[in-house]
Amino acid sequence: MPKTAILFAGQGAQSVGMGRDIAESSSPAAEIFERANEVVGYDIKKLCFEGPPEKLEQTDIQQPAIFTTSAAIWQALNSGRGIGEAPVAMAGLSLGEYTALYAAGSVDFDDALRLVKRRGELMQAASNAIPGGMVTALGLDPGKVQSICQAASSAGTIGPANFNCPGQIVISGAGKACDLAEKLIEEASGRAVRLKVAGAFHSPLMKPAAESLAQILADTPFETPKIPIIANVNCEFHGQAVNIRQWLTDQLTQPIRWQESMERLISQGVEQFIEIGPGKVLTGLMRKIDRKIPVINLSTADALTQVAA
Repeated sequence: MPKTAILFAGQGAQSVGMGRDIAESSSPAAEIFERANEVVGYDIKKLCFEGPPEKLEQTDIQQPAIFTTSAAIWQALNSGRGIGEAPVAMAGLSLGEYTALYAAGSVDFDDALRLVKRRGELMQAASNAIPGGMVTALGLDPGKVQSICQAASSAGTIGPANFNCPGQIVISGAGKACDLAEKLIEEASGRAVRLKVAGAFHSPLMKPAAESLAQILADTPFETPKIPIIANVNCEFHGQAVNIRQWLTDQLTQPIRWQESMERLISQGVEQFIEIGPGKVLTGLMRKIDRKIPVINLSTADALTQVAA
């Protein structure tokens, strides 16, 4: 079997109905949703299955919802035939890094979900306190995007937030700075896409959220992952608990280096990726990072059935 790495979806992958077919076809997955309801204290299962979409778009709801759906898919996969040989590595896009830590046995489900719930609440609160936004710059190289951020910083804090794949870099910062950056991107013959997000994620404007999250992380038990997990902020592999806590804290205010993380996994021998969670965002990014590497997307019960066949 090819050397396989597991990828877990991040924020923005949500859709109404996510996980419903998985829960209907897998008792372990259904149990994850029931347990999640108990942990968060509201009917997150109903929100995932029935919406409404405007609730799922809220940062404080969206993050635990995506985490729960991804964890349910992971449980359904492993309660069946699984993927054969154990994966050689894992990664998760921003929020998805928490799912990877759970799946690799570094943190238990209840603690991980509580963390994700508070993370979403803290990020929402920081966004409410300091309005900001995010803009995707398409068709420009990192150097040009960095120059645009420097020019736009005359209007407020702004900088790169996600290095997703070649030609797709997300920038994040104050609202007026994002407005100026949009104009500068278009003037540089790129394309600017304003994201529908609550605030300036992965930027210094998230410092209040990071400081509060650090206190919660300090009280959360972590173990060394049983499967190597590459960290978003530095493309290094998680090890001791102290590093896990620090890198998850850094993740709120520093850029997500997704392209570089994937390139490192490929350079270390990963031959196939499996995306777990709602949607196909990471599958699409991988096609732009390295089209030769196959990606299996597991977001539906039908897809799980095909893997087990």
